[in-house]
Amino acid sequence: MSENITTLTDATFAEVIGSSEKPILVDFWAEWCGPCKTIAPILEEFALEQSDKFSVGKLDVDVNVATATKFSVM
Repeated sequence: MSENITTLTDATFAEVIGSSEKPILVDFWAEWCGPCKTIAPILEEFALEQSDKFSVGKLDVDVNVATATKFSVM
């Protein structure tokens, strides 16, 4: 994963989102998800090119069930 993308967890999600000075694009993803793998390089490019305007975070929904459930991610 790119150094421009923040790994989010159930434990860090609220703090990272709440303390960010920039909008954050959150990618709710899973290892088994084909479309997630397809979009990953695009998100890395976006994170690099738009780092002055946006932050990008990724949250693995299989590991971080509480946050995924809170936002109705299936």
